[in-house]
Amino acid sequence: MTNPFIFAGLGGKPSPRLSFPSCSPAAATKSSPSGSPASAPTLSEQLKPISLTFLTDQPEHPEEGEEQETAAAQVDPPPVRLSRKPKSTWVNPSRPRPRVLSLQRHPRSAAAAAGTDGKRMALVSQALRECGGDLAAFSAAVREAFPEGLPARDEALLILGGLRPWEKAYRFFNWLRSLEGFAMETIFYNVVMKSLRLERQYELVDSLAQEMADGGVELDNITYSTVITCAKRRRQFDRAIEWFERMYKTGVEEVISLYERGRAGGWKPDAVAFSVLARMFGEAGDYDGIRYVMEEMKGVGVEPNLVVYNTLLEALGKAGKPGLARSLFDEMTAAGLAPNEKTLTALAKIYGKARWSKDALELWTRMRANRWPMDFILYNTLLSMCADVGLEEEAEKLFADMKASDRCRPDSFSYTAMINIYASGGRPDNAGELFQEMLTAGVKPNVMSCTCLIQCLGRARRIEDAVEVFDVAMANGVVPDDRLCGCLLSVVAFCRPEQAPTVLARLETANAGLVRLVRMLGDDAVGFEAVKAEFRGILNGTAVDARRPFCNCLIDICRNQSFPYRRPRELFSLGNLYGLYPGLHGKSAGEWSLNLRSLSVGAAHVAFDDWTETLGRSLREGEALPQLFTVHTGAGTHKFSQGLAAAFAAHLETLAAPFRRDEDDRRGCFVASKEDLVPWLLAGDASAAA
Repeated sequence: MTNPFIFAGLGGKPSPRLSFPSCSPAAATKSSPSGSPASAPTLSEQLKPISLTFLTDQPEHPEEGEEQETAAAQVDPPPVRLSRKPKSTWVNPSRPRPRVLSLQRHPRSAAAAAGTDGKRMALVSQALRECGGDLAAFSAAVREAFPEGLPARDEALLILGGLRPWEKAYRFFNWLRSLEGFAMETIFYNVVMKSLRLERQYELVDSLAQEMADGGVELDNITYSTVITCAKRRRQFDRAIEWFERMYKTGVEEVISLYERGRAGGWKPDAVAFSVLARMFGEAGDYDGIRYVMEEMKGVGVEPNLVVYNTLLEALGKAGKPGLARSLFDEMTAAGLAPNEKTLTALAKIYGKARWSKDALELWTRMRANRWPMDFILYNTLLSMCADVGLEEEAEKLFADMKASDRCRPDSFSYTAMINIYASGGRPDNAGELFQEMLTAGVKPNVMSCTCLIQCLGRARRIEDAVEVFDVAMANGVVPDDRLCGCLLSVVAFCRPEQAPTVLARLETANAGLVRLVRMLGDDAVGFEAVKAEFRGILNGTAVDARRPFCNCLIDICRNQSFPYRRPRELFSLGNLYGLYPGLHGKSAGEWSLNLRSLSVGAAHVAFDDWTETLGRSLREGEALPQLFTVHTGAGTHKFSQGLAAAFAAHLETLAAPFRRDEDDRRGCFVASKEDLVPWLLAGDASAAA
């Protein structure tokens, strides 16, 4: 049978006009329209050597209409049979096939390259041999070969790829590089680097690759593969790993392609290679990729070492898989590997981010029992974890250990974590004392420590103390950012009317635009369009993650400071207009829902009132309503989380709304049936009409 892959490998898909049985001179003569041999060689004649080289048999079952051509072909001598079976030609289905037959797709010898223009190739080679590294002399010598001054791109590539030995190729490359106006593309570097790799000139290959990186020339998959394989041939394994690590930053696809090519070529990756792959997938947050690495390690039979375990733990943390990270840690300790500081730091970050207080407490207990090593970063990470999950007592022990240590004394990060713990627990006195201790110890406060303390004092209605902390922060060189400005806005919402100007005066030094907007919101004479324009300007100058908190605080200020009644609704509508509250409403066939998890108390009240008005309008317009209505407030995963559920439950009681806590134990979820909600909506419409 004719192998269709041979056609594909030669430059295209099988064509009905090309039939290998007709590739004999007799067949070609018979098919000539004039009945005599053509003066120019036909395609059949051109393919005759190929048929004798690759084919050993005629097709077993010729297609209909080919019998005559087959008979004509049989008058020729039998085809030459090969002593061994030829290699099959594999075609990558993901890459486009060449349009025409081209021998340039394969590596060419110097003689073949010179055949296209023998005189020019010979002149270049002779000039390189005679002039050595003198580029000026070489330019003069090859002036006859390149009378136009600059060689054509394809011509230069052809010569560069055909020059041997490597010294000639490298000199010619340097000459091309010295020509003004000649564009040195990635392919030129790749060609000369492959020539250098043949003779294991790794130092030159490495310097060229570094030159590409520094000069802004793109390093593609071929470049990295050439550098890495050359380093391996010279047993420069550390450099090979460095280039492999640099490669993963350029794209996952290229790294996987190189990895699979190496595996197909018989390369057995070691633990370091798997560590690099795991780190790459971890940066991308790709859990499937991490699982692929773990399965590959088992398939290859590579036992992970501590470095690999640490990398996998960090990757699982970035991928948001705390349960798998815990299992991997247990597997590591069961294998007899003792964790180091990096291991414990990675696991502490994972537990803190997931708010897994039970597992965090167990980790802390095991650390103390096994006397596992501690360093400064681990101390601070553990303190941050305690702040995330609300472990006050454990945090106090850690902090005391740090103060008693000679090499791990608390820094601003350590004090910030402890202040955050006391502030979250509603202990402003302890937080204030610690802030004063930090100043006495000569540790400069940072923006986060001041933000935590000011917010805690604001909730406790200790406005004067909050203002004093801000003044101390400014005196110690703290630069206010959007977080601190949002914190001051939240304090304004807690102020009595006579206290607000003092806080606004401090806020004005950090963000005058916010204060201007607050004053506009309090002025009943200012119209909606003016507020809209000012609000848009504020958002444009604010970090994305601080825009929604700003809007929440402004709504709370309007509600708590007795601003004009319409202002909270105006701000809420602007927040929706500018995309600050995505995913508020959900609709399915049997349930409509409202998601309030990202809102402040005041903003949640406004959103609920707006939603119920929309429901009433749908009812009046005759729209079919579902059987169930749900409001999600969330319950908060932090031990000290005040949450929105309690405040929202009080609001529902004030409105006499028929929403009740979900009996199916969905935390922070309030539900109402259609039968209960419709009468309440109708009663609201009646009271509004009255």
